[in-house]
Amino acid sequence: MSAPLPLRNIAIIAHVDHGKTTLVDQLFRQSGTFRDNQRVEERAMDSNDLEKERGITILAKPTSIEWNGYRINIVDTPGHADFGAEVERILSMVDGVILLVDSSEGAMPQTKFVTGKALGLGLKPIVVVNKIDRPDGRHAEVLDEVFDLFVSLDANDEQLDFPTLYASGRNGYASYDPDAREGTLTPLFEKIVEHVPAPNLDVDAPFSFLATLLDRDNFMGRVLTGRVQSGTLKVNDPIRAIDADGKVIEVGRASKVLTFRGLDRVPVDEARAGDIIALAGLEKATVANTIAAPEVSVPIKAQPIDPPTLAMRFAVNDSPLAGREGDKVTSRMIRDRLMREAETNVAIRVTESADKDSFEVAGRGELQLGVVIETMRREGFELGISRPRVLFGTDENGGRTEPYETVVIDVDDEFSGTVVEKMQRRKAELTDMRPSGAGKTRITFSAPSRGLIGYHGEFLSDTRGTGIMNRLFEKYDSHKGPIEGRLNGVLISNGTGEAVGYALNSLEDRGILFVKPQEKIYEGMIIGENAKPDDLEVNPMKSKQLTNFRSTGKDDAIRLTPPKVMTLEQAIAYIDDDEMVEVTPQSVRLRKAILDPHERKKANRKKDV
Repeated sequence: MSAPLPLRNIAIIAHVDHGKTTLVDQLFRQSGTFRDNQRVEERAMDSNDLEKERGITILAKPTSIEWNGYRINIVDTPGHADFGAEVERILSMVDGVILLVDSSEGAMPQTKFVTGKALGLGLKPIVVVNKIDRPDGRHAEVLDEVFDLFVSLDANDEQLDFPTLYASGRNGYASYDPDAREGTLTPLFEKIVEHVPAPNLDVDAPFSFLATLLDRDNFMGRVLTGRVQSGTLKVNDPIRAIDADGKVIEVGRASKVLTFRGLDRVPVDEARAGDIIALAGLEKATVANTIAAPEVSVPIKAQPIDPPTLAMRFAVNDSPLAGREGDKVTSRMIRDRLMREAETNVAIRVTESADKDSFEVAGRGELQLGVVIETMRREGFELGISRPRVLFGTDENGGRTEPYETVVIDVDDEFSGTVVEKMQRRKAELTDMRPSGAGKTRITFSAPSRGLIGYHGEFLSDTRGTGIMNRLFEKYDSHKGPIEGRLNGVLISNGTGEAVGYALNSLEDRGILFVKPQEKIYEGMIIGENAKPDDLEVNPMKSKQLTNFRSTGKDDAIRLTPPKVMTLEQAIAYIDDDEMVEVTPQSVRLRKAILDPHERKKANRKKDV
């Protein structure tokens, strides 16, 4: 058997949309991983449908390239803090990181989150200033920002002495010269080989491996991905899984050992210390378990995962239109699916309610839970989703605490006053405000997560769609007291049937409509936003009274304003505590949690007492 190639294990970390996955595409192409005539999709690493549509990385994924006799294992990481649990675990598989920053936007909050984790583990960074060809690039200031960021994250002297490259991922070049506008990625390959240490692990010790990612395969069953920490593993070797306390969970054999080659997982006969592999053959082992040879009894220490900060209730869809669009509607199916999700996604926590008809799902943020809901609806599920609520804690004196987030907002100067005023209403504290060039201001707040629920849509309206908001979990701190919610009431249908254009035309004066003519509606469904603070029950099915008298003038043609159609995330952010979102494979409807108006009034009276 030929000697294995020298190894380098590296993770690429960056803020959302700073060009990480595009750079990996070019590394593939220039290392010869793809044939010249091979048709490869753009952003090849974003393999799941949601990632392709949203243009963001949701799942951490390992890949591997060969360059000049070296094997470089690369892990593409999500840039969004909501998917941070993926990042925290995979950093234990690598020996170095490439930190990618946009030459205009600079170091952003999510960059800070992942970089903090990487520096804490002692990993040595290579800084790549990407999109160097942007006309509004400011590479010198961005480098200063990165250095300040490293200092604030307590980087050691070796980490502060980081090499810097200037690159354009889309055009496929990297250089030590910020004025370069052509070339190849060879300087980056050379720097990875030179700067990132080879895995310094014991090949002769007994086999051990820390499971960091978990997925299911229809043929192989449970597949665990991680780095071999010591020894070698051959196919069919006996193995066992140990939990964090050293307790044996199960015993089995390594039925399949797979390694990463480009975008594929390839079966191999043997894996050695330092290799990143996928392993099949165990039924119960999960993320953070140690998989090892039978003689190993001490588990490998796993990275602790930050706790969830937000929860939503996932309930069986009990609306009058339930079961018409989806085929997975029972609580048992929803329960099984959520348990499977919690198994592979360790940042999510699922608890069953006493009535067995709903489940509380806790996670890192609205985006993470929104992705879970979107995935489920595409699989044919129908769900009722409650308003997100934050998970409170208690301090050492027994006082109530709540999660706070650092919010960094980039807006045009003319909108900064509105943003500051709205954020202060939501109990946010202004921590920094400075011009960021090109007529824009960068404003930083420390805000309770509770106040940010539902603000994003309002923020986009206030800034005419030009503002950019980035959020990052900061800390648990003292409870801020009541925060004002949505200012407007809603228009509620008082009957079941189909919406009529004539009725909707007269309701337009009342506020903004969410439904169009001929749309199916039911009693208790929200059909629009009231212009006033109170909820209003209306009849959207009222048709024009017909008579046998001819009118003198012909009837005015009804011209309706197009309804406001909300995405899933917008709907979840919009609803109030007594409302729900009905999610089916084809529709997103807003409704009151209690559909019957009399029952609703009774519940409100009880709440007011």
